[in-house]
Amino acid sequence: MRIDLADLDDPRVQELATYHQRAMREGSPPGLSFALDLSGLRAEGVTVWALEIDGRIAAIGALKRLDARSGEVKSMRTHPDFLRQGYAAALLETIIAHARAEGLATLGLETGRGPVFEPALALYRRRGFVNGPAFADYVLTDFNQCLHLALD
Repeated sequence: MRIDLADLDDPRVQELATYHQRAMREGSPPGLSFALDLSGLRAEGVTVWALEIDGRIAAIGALKRLDARSGEVKSMRTHPDFLRQGYAAALLETIIAHARAEGLATLGLETGRGPVFEPALALYRRRGFVNGPAFADYVLTDFNQCLHLALD
């Protein structure tokens, strides 16, 4: 297993990012999927990592800097062939460590509700994320929720 900054020109990374965006749109009510497309992942202030195993991209995840003290976890996705093997947890730890090294005090994330989101929610909650208020431009609905992790 190797975790490195993602090459967003790599077709393997692009394929998993596109799969993530499509899955989030399909699993969310209209207008309530906020998954970043490739242009969003390339934006200033966004750092993307890829976890590679035996030449395959097993997972991706990103950190979007919101301001000097806060960031947002974005685009966490494990390829279906690599689910439930601890790769998402390893990637999340990389993102958290980077956020701490950058001096961030909090991390937030927005996600949905329902069976499709439960594995990711369990991962975030095991790591200490707790439900809280909306942040950035998000508005809480019956479908979405925001989680937060204090880093300091």
